[in-house]
Amino acid sequence: MIVTDALRALGQIGDPRFSRVLARGIGLTVLLLVAVYVAVFYLVGWMVPDSFSLPWIGQVTWVDGLASGASLLLMMALSVFLMVPVASAFTSLFLDDVADAVEARHYPGLGPAPRVPWAEALHDSVSFLGVLIAANLGALVLYLLLAPAAPLIFLALNGYLLGREYFQLVAIRRLGRSGAAAMRRRHAGQIWAAGALMALPLTIPLVNLLVPVLGAATFTHLFHRLAPSGRTSPASAR
Repeated sequence: MIVTDALRALGQIGDPRFSRVLARGIGLTVLLLVAVYVAVFYLVGWMVPDSFSLPWIGQVTWVDGLASGASLLLMMALSVFLMVPVASAFTSLFLDDVADAVEARHYPGLGPAPRVPWAEALHDSVSFLGVLIAANLGALVLYLLLAPAAPLIFLALNGYLLGREYFQLVAIRRLGRSGAAAMRRRHAGQIWAAGALMALPLTIPLVNLLVPVLGAATFTHLFHRLAPSGRTSPASAR
């Protein structure tokens, strides 16, 4: 059933509403990374002197250029690691649109769900980004100590994180925060399994940028499949 949910989500990937959410997330990520590149480049240039003298060597004039170039290379390397989680965080701000698109096509009788307030969505996205980065950095130790099991650790960890985030994002629209948390606990196994399925594409460059959109769509189907009858009306409180 989880695979069916994912295939139904994949079948809607060409929806213009999906494309707009993806474009916003990637666009904001690129703008942020470029801004950070420029800030770091000029900060290093400002902190490192243009030239200085060394005993027996004399005047050295190339250190600032070397430091600026090295900082730029470092930021480019870091962006490879940060691109996906940052893009996921930005995209998460607009995933209500993905859930709305899925419900409009597959569950038209429900009516619109209340929108999550912008400040609340921003807080959740930043919190998820921090947890995602911190957890994966912490898992590096396990990857080194238990190298043969590293793929399983990666799937288990990110499956849990993605499942928790995307299910909560979808369910809170219909059940409120406390109702979403209670339903997540009742169906923890299926939610983790669906999250692990979403974690598989994280290792594929470019494809991994689709994970937030596919995750939101997949968990929208999962939520409506698991939700008790009559419990998917718009939540009246959060």
